[in-house]
Amino acid sequence: MGYFFIALMLALTLYGQLVIKWRVTLAGPLPATLPEQMHYVGALLLSPWVLSGLLAAFLASVCWIFALTKLELGRAYPFTALTLVLVMAAGTLVFGEPMGAGKVAGTALIVAGVLVIARYA
Repeated sequence: MGYFFIALMLALTLYGQLVIKWRVTLAGPLPATLPEQMHYVGALLLSPWVLSGLLAAFLASVCWIFALTKLELGRAYPFTALTLVLVMAAGTLVFGEPMGAGKVAGTALIVAGVLVIARYA
């Protein structure tokens, strides 16, 4: 059951990151002056989509709490590194962000590390 909560945490984190990136992209670049920046951020924070992303982050934290009731921290925590892998892959697929050789190699190392820890921790 602990791994189920970790998977749910990963999915909710991925959703939150993607939806916030999507809305920030639509909002355009950050304005130059502080009052304009405050308005920019305020408008984003009032967006139902951004609010859903923030709610997803909160629910991911709740799932993390549940996961920790079932698993040792040393066994559960390495799986949080998979958020980096998932978000980076989704950024490439959804937003067309570049994925060079360095990112691919780093991602492979992260996945290998998680597998080693999951197997031997």
